[in-house]
Amino acid sequence: MNTRIKIAVILTYIAMITVNSLANILPINNISTGDASDYYSNLFAPAAITFSIWGVIYTLLAAFTIYQFFKIDINAQKLNKIGVIFSVSSVANLLWIFAWHYLLIELTLPLMLIMLISLMLIAKELRDLELSNKDKVLVKAPFSVYYGWITVATIANITALLVGINWNGFGLSNSMWTFIIVIVGAIIGSITTIYNKDYFYGLVLIWAYIGILIKHTSSAYFAGSYSQVVTAIIFSLILLIISNIYVIIKRARD
Repeated sequence: MNTRIKIAVILTYIAMITVNSLANILPINNISTGDASDYYSNLFAPAAITFSIWGVIYTLLAAFTIYQFFKIDINAQKLNKIGVIFSVSSVANLLWIFAWHYLLIELTLPLMLIMLISLMLIAKELRDLELSNKDKVLVKAPFSVYYGWITVATIANITALLVGINWNGFGLSNSMWTFIIVIVGAIIGSITTIYNKDYFYGLVLIWAYIGILIKHTSSAYFAGSYSQVVTAIIFSLILLIISNIYVIIKRARD
């Protein structure tokens, strides 16, 4: 990988981590990330515990950031491209934090889409490569886990935006729209899992949907008040689990 790109990866990663940390330490605009999320309360957002995955994501990305200085059995041109795209996603991530904390909901979605498209492009670069076990853990896993979470975050961001602009939902109830969003999200996630042959990605979606199920069934949250949504989540989890099992079996046979 080009040295300048390696430095860009480090600097943008550190900037991203710093802004995300300060978001809740200060906090930015005197509200935490969770407080901003509550401002756009909706039926798709998962339970708070689910967001602990950010610790896993940032640890994995830190591992990649360090690993780029060692020998990686991937074409240098591909690594350069991945490094540039990752740097772009990191900048979008930190800008998203500012937009979110300052309640600039209309600005958050394009920034989230930049992250999603960036990770989609990285997944495309890695899709058909024969990777060593080390490269699977230190290159593929970081971006697959990140991509999986940003897929769910994008759906949540769209939902928050619709709440923020007081969208009337064409007369359909919130629970009906959430039912549709949950199912569509699971279908997209399952197709992506199978297409990219990526169980790291699929496992993250399962984790996210478990978080949504917890929120809907726990007495601390909705306590099963939206049975229609709970049904959609259970169906989606079954679909995602089957997709993951299919990929795992297929990879074991290849």
